[in-house]
Amino acid sequence: MPLMLGENAKMALTTLRENKMRSFLTVLGVVIGITALISVASILVGLYQDVDNMLNDYGPNTLFVWRLSPGIQTGPPTAEERSRKTLSYDDVLAIRQFCPDVKLVTASLYPRVNFTGPQTPVNALYKDREVDGVDFSGNLVESEDVFNSRPEVGRFYSEAEDLHRSDVAVIGYDVAQGLFGPGNPLGKQITISGVPYEVIGVFGKRKGQFFKDPQADKEIDIPYRTYQKHYPADDENFIGAEAYPGRMAEAEDEITAVLRRQRKVPYDKPDNFGISSAQQIADQFRQITGSVALLIAVISSIGLLVGGVGVMNIMLMSVTQRTREIGVRKAIGARKRDIIWQFLTEAMVLTGSGGVIGVLCGVGISMLINALAPSLPSSVPLWAVFLGTGMSMSVGLFFGMYPAVKAARLDPVVALRYE
Repeated sequence: MPLMLGENAKMALTTLRENKMRSFLTVLGVVIGITALISVASILVGLYQDVDNMLNDYGPNTLFVWRLSPGIQTGPPTAEERSRKTLSYDDVLAIRQFCPDVKLVTASLYPRVNFTGPQTPVNALYKDREVDGVDFSGNLVESEDVFNSRPEVGRFYSEAEDLHRSDVAVIGYDVAQGLFGPGNPLGKQITISGVPYEVIGVFGKRKGQFFKDPQADKEIDIPYRTYQKHYPADDENFIGAEAYPGRMAEAEDEITAVLRRQRKVPYDKPDNFGISSAQQIADQFRQITGSVALLIAVISSIGLLVGGVGVMNIMLMSVTQRTREIGVRKAIGARKRDIIWQFLTEAMVLTGSGGVIGVLCGVGISMLINALAPSLPSSVPLWAVFLGTGMSMSVGLFFGMYPAVKAARLDPVVALRYE
C-alpha cells in the first residue's frame, strides 16, 4: 500500500506539472480559505499572547475593583452606573480589615470620571521639555506589590513619604524618555499642574503591544496623601487587591460582601460596583473574539467548499479524459480499490498543494503584519499549519470520492473501446 500511494502521488504531481494553470485555478478556493484561516489564527494567537502578557504584568492573583465594571466595556455606562458614588479610602480599610483571604489592598486616586466629555489632560514639564496626556494618580505604597509596579530604576516611595505627603514621583518609561532622553532622571524635579515633584524612580516598559493602555508607559505615580494634599476635590478611587495564592474566588466573595455592606446595598439589589481579575478580563476578550473567529471560519469554509466543488469538477473531467487509461489498467489486473486510490491520491495532492500555498501565503501575511504594524501582534501557531494542511487534504478526500468511485466502476471492455 505505501508503495502504491507513493506511485500515485508521483503520478498526481506529474499531472499538476503538466497542467499548472488549470490546477491552480481549480484549488484557488482552497488557497483563499487556508490563507484566511492561517492569517486569522496568527492574529488571534498573537492578540491572546499580548493580552495575557499585559494582564499578567499586573499579577495573576490581583482583583480590580471600581464603581464601574473593570475590563472590556461593550457599551457606554448606563444612567445607573453614572450615578454611582465613588469608592473611598474607607472601603480600602474595610477590605483590609474584614477580608482574610486578601493579602494586600491598595487604591489609586484620580480625578472623578467625566462621562459627558474628555478628561482634562495632565502634562509633565522639565525645563523646556513636555510630555502631554500622562496617567497621573496618587497611590498607596501597596501598589508596588499589588500592581507589580516595581521601578526598573530607582525606588518606589515609602510609607513615611506617603504619611508626610512628600512631593516625590515615580515616572513611566515614556515620560522618562520624553523629559530626560538618555539622561538620568533620578533626583531631578518635574512639574505637574504647577507643583514640583522629585523623581525617585522609573518604571520599566510595560508588556503588551496592541491591548496595552496607551498611557501605560506615560504613568506618573505620587503618594496617595500627597495627591490628596494638592487635589482635595479628586475622589475617584480604583482599588486593587492581591489574594493569597489559590484563594481568588474566596477573596472576591469577601470583597463583594464587604463593599455591599459599606455601600449599603439592599440584599435584593445588584452590586453598585464592579470587580474583576486579569483572568476574567482575558476570558472576556476571548469570548468577544470567539465570534470573530467563528465568522472567519465560516468564510474559510466557503472558500474550501468552492475549492472542493472545483476539484470534483476537474476530477470528473479527468475520469472522462482518461477512460481508456482506466480500461487498460483494469484489463491488466488493477482492482477497484487501486483505481479509487489513484484518483483520491490525485485529488488529495491537488488540494494539499493548494493548502501548502495557502499556509505559505498566511505565514507571509503574518510576517507582513509584524513588519508594517508592530503594534498588532501576529504569530503563526504550529497547530494552524497542520490544521490548514490537513483540512485541505480532507477536502480532496471528500470531494474526490465520487469521481474516484465512478472511475472504479467503469466496465473495462467499454472503457477500452472509448475514444
